[in-house]
Amino acid sequence: MSYHPEAGAVKAGITAAHAPRLLDEVRRHLRFKHYSLRTEQAYVGWIRRFILANGKRHPRGMGAVEVGQFLSDLAVHGAVAASTQNQALSALLFLYREVLGIDLPWLENVVRAKRPRRLPVVLSQAEAQRLLAVMDGRPWLLASLLYGTGMRLMECLRLRVKDVDFERHEITVRDGKGGKDRHTMLPRSLAEPLRREIERARSLHQTDLAAGFGAARLPYALGRKYPRAAREFGWQFVFPSMRRSIDPRDATERRHHFDDAILARAIKAARSRAGIEKPVSAHTLRHSFATHLIEGGYDIRTIQELLGHKDVATTQIYTHVLNRGGHGVVSPLDRG
Repeated sequence: MSYHPEAGAVKAGITAAHAPRLLDEVRRHLRFKHYSLRTEQAYVGWIRRFILANGKRHPRGMGAVEVGQFLSDLAVHGAVAASTQNQALSALLFLYREVLGIDLPWLENVVRAKRPRRLPVVLSQAEAQRLLAVMDGRPWLLASLLYGTGMRLMECLRLRVKDVDFERHEITVRDGKGGKDRHTMLPRSLAEPLRREIERARSLHQTDLAAGFGAARLPYALGRKYPRAAREFGWQFVFPSMRRSIDPRDATERRHHFDDAILARAIKAARSRAGIEKPVSAHTLRHSFATHLIEGGYDIRTIQELLGHKDVATTQIYTHVLNRGGHGVVSPLDRG
């Protein structure tokens, strides 16, 4: 079900005095804590659904029974994935703790759905090469970077010019998952195509500056601390959008990064052209990067750092998808 911010809440019967004020407070707290725009949209959506599912009552008047029933209905009637149910719970936790300032110990005891342990889909090296061979343009370069560096999709799309070091053949990933910075390699074969892409970004930036625009969104409070930095080329996206758009957070017209939906469609089309039957997404390329490094004999701790995993146990899952059969054991049928 899709919802429009305040209009949908008022239409559903929530008073204008309550809904807009509550949702605006949720947004304000999320932005103060530097949550991403995607997380903000997801949390606001879940909070709205929670209110509507409970007869448009204000959350202050609800508690353990309503939250528990809402989460149970998602699993039983909505048949949502464990990750979806956990996201809904996280949104409600944020609402009560951070926005309403209500300490509800029972909320800690709500059972979070357990994610089923699934092995990631991984391409063979030959499949990865076939996939990239039928791609071109910016989607090819983005997909090549995902496979060649192990970056997450949004880490790649949000890459800034200043964080590409051609001399050291290194990319700095800023504010990755968990708010951590890290380094990964810049594949030498991509250095020249990436230089051309950055020159293309420079041309767009100069056009924006001439038109009175060109200010990038800076993370956290850097924009206030360094008011001129936003217009410096180093802070621009390596992969800028071809058109400027209105930033929903401050209504400023600026150039955003390349649309991830365009890349997703390009990868899907390339999978079909390459004759690959496995499902392939941008994240599949990250999985393949890690698996192929392990196959190449690289230390798992090094791979953990390149991927930005908090726990090496997360990285170890790739040891279970190596192309060696069950746990590297040779079947008795194949023994001479």
